[in-house]
Amino acid sequence: MNYLFEPQPIVGLPIAGQSTYFPVRRVYCVGRNYAAHAREMGFDPDREPPFFFCKANDAQSVVVVAANETISVPYPSLTQNYHYEIELVVAIGKAGKNIAIDQAADHILGYAVGLDMTRRDLQIKMREQGRPWEIGKAFDYAAPVGVLHLKSETGEIHSGDISLSVNGEVKQQSNISHLIWSVNETIANLSTLFELHPGDLIFSGTPEGVGPVQAGDTMHGLIQGLSPLSVKVT
Repeated sequence: MNYLFEPQPIVGLPIAGQSTYFPVRRVYCVGRNYAAHAREMGFDPDREPPFFFCKANDAQSVVVVAANETISVPYPSLTQNYHYEIELVVAIGKAGKNIAIDQAADHILGYAVGLDMTRRDLQIKMREQGRPWEIGKAFDYAAPVGVLHLKSETGEIHSGDISLSVNGEVKQQSNISHLIWSVNETIANLSTLFELHPGDLIFSGTPEGVGPVQAGDTMHGLIQGLSPLSVKVT
């Protein structure tokens, strides 16, 4: 097939202990999925069903971070309030739609640590105007993701410490068990809206403690049992 110009290459996440890579197809995110974070954003978590948004799936958005590596991302344009959000990322390895909750785990290939970076001021402005969130969520370098660990090695992740530090100071600290909608429930809900396919990533939500970073800051994300994620803002 002859293209007018060279197509963008597929983003591949490194897989722990393997020489093969996970090809990224789509990037889904679930909003306000920890109760304390929902409250800090001014919402009642007891009244809200899960909702979703997307990030771009190209290399300009999905920043791949190898094990024991710190990668740099530029401070984005047109924002004065650039926020971190540490999240458990779920990698889909089996296609499905209208997936039952008790079968959702069969569609999980593995897990990674991710950052849902956010231009918070632009997100809030769009929300107040009733407009889509894209400029607050789907900008360049908005989705750093670490090494993927296969579920066959980790088992299903229903709990485990999750934290993020900035310049060595802990800012977010919680447990995966505090998700309002579990990973399996999230997959089941999302699959009623989109048919999921191998290569899809799902950012499962962030705990409380989100806040701004500036150029020169280094973020270090940890989830129990997974490779850490280290990102510096330039």
